[in-house]
Amino acid sequence: MSQIDQKIDREIDKPKSNCGVVGVFNHPHASIMAYYALHSLQHRGQEAAGITTFYYDEERKKKRFAYTKGEGLVLDVFSDPKILTDVLKGDMAIAHNRYSTTGSSKRANIQPFTITYHGGILSLAHNGNLTNTMTLRKELEAEGAIFQTTSDTETFLHLIARSKKKGAKEQVLEALRTVRGAYSLVLMTEDCLIAARDPHGFRPLSIGKIKTEQGDSYIVASETCAFDILGAEYIRTIEHNEVVVIDRKTVETGIMESYKILDQKPEARHCIFEYIYFSRPDSKIFDHNVDKVRRKLGKNLAVESPVMDPDGQKVIAFGVPDSGNTAALGFARVNGRDYYSTAFEIGLIRSHYVGRTFIAPGQDNREFKVKVKFNPVKGVIEHRPIVVIDDSIVRGTTSKSLMKLIREAGPKTLHMRITSPPIKYPCYYGMDFPSREELIANDFDNEEEIGKAIGVDSLHYLSMKKLLESVPHEPGIGYCTACFDGNYPIEIDEHATKLATEA
Repeated sequence: MSQIDQKIDREIDKPKSNCGVVGVFNHPHASIMAYYALHSLQHRGQEAAGITTFYYDEERKKKRFAYTKGEGLVLDVFSDPKILTDVLKGDMAIAHNRYSTTGSSKRANIQPFTITYHGGILSLAHNGNLTNTMTLRKELEAEGAIFQTTSDTETFLHLIARSKKKGAKEQVLEALRTVRGAYSLVLMTEDCLIAARDPHGFRPLSIGKIKTEQGDSYIVASETCAFDILGAEYIRTIEHNEVVVIDRKTVETGIMESYKILDQKPEARHCIFEYIYFSRPDSKIFDHNVDKVRRKLGKNLAVESPVMDPDGQKVIAFGVPDSGNTAALGFARVNGRDYYSTAFEIGLIRSHYVGRTFIAPGQDNREFKVKVKFNPVKGVIEHRPIVVIDDSIVRGTTSKSLMKLIREAGPKTLHMRITSPPIKYPCYYGMDFPSREELIANDFDNEEEIGKAIGVDSLHYLSMKKLLESVPHEPGIGYCTACFDGNYPIEIDEHATKLATEA
């Protein structure tokens, strides 16, 4: 994906997650497994991709590493098959899809990051945002550290390399007890794969297993859709506040070492937006199916704010592709069953092949970009009452252009329902939300005014109460809803707000 294509995608005005991570241990084709897993996680980051492998150099009689990373989609970065077969050798690999939320999108920030230090070779890939990065960075620089990137991920490497603890596992644990914020990460040492989720568990991370001729192979990935493409068996989610070590002993016995980051395990604060938008509906995250949660979001939205036609005409419900589709199914089912006749239809077609676009003189850039991305199905929309289901409204600019496009298809009435509360606050834990001043929910007093601004006959956001009713609940598990209510579970470094704005 070119930088122009990325800019178009950014300006479609959706929140962005900042990465997908993968780890592979004990597979004869580790890089190929990592490649396909990354392909499944492409939705978590389209700016860049990278894979690092460790292999034993017979000539030098020691472990070495190989890597390939570059800007663009996974298919572009690894377009030459020989990269996977001849360059990225070895039975261990970690991989990363990047979408920047801290640090610019320059090439130096592309992960995984790999170092050779007094403890050997270490490679790391990270999903999330640290909230005390600048404080730690200043302390490390004062002690002589030289940073090569602007990414908060590099902080982990400096902390590990400076640790006086013996062994990589203890060094990693010490680093994790020093940083603060959101992280799901995979690390590769010369003899093991380490995976960890921060004490509050903002971002998902799961473990899978594949049987091969050389024994069980283990896969760690942000979402379980990465296991499906590989034919891997889902084992479990990595718990919040947990570090898991997978090594040769794991292959022989099936037992993984597990460590706590903090002695006192806090209540989890899973990012609720992972269910609303980020994760693929065919994935299991935090040990629960995304599809079921999204359908429930749609059902609760219909219970809270049904759409009725005064003439009794059948209402047509459809989602803004792709994340809105599953919720629209749930909405249509309840809206039709409990109130009157409703049909789920495909009313918008999304192009997945935007490519490079040129704006003609006099064209409205925003409206043209929406037309490039979406096209309404006039036969579904014309002369009918329409309700459009979407996951969120950020700046509102794209929603306004999209509703205008649907209006041109001639609906009888046009309504919009959102499967989340209004977004009013920026995120510092790994989502790319704009500043408070740019969020449309802060420009108007109520949803009626927002509805008029984006051009619909009625608008309703799902309430916080119904949102929380829609997600799974179990002891010790809570949710981060900071983007809706401003209640940040972890203290924010005074410099974190500046980083988030500049990202």
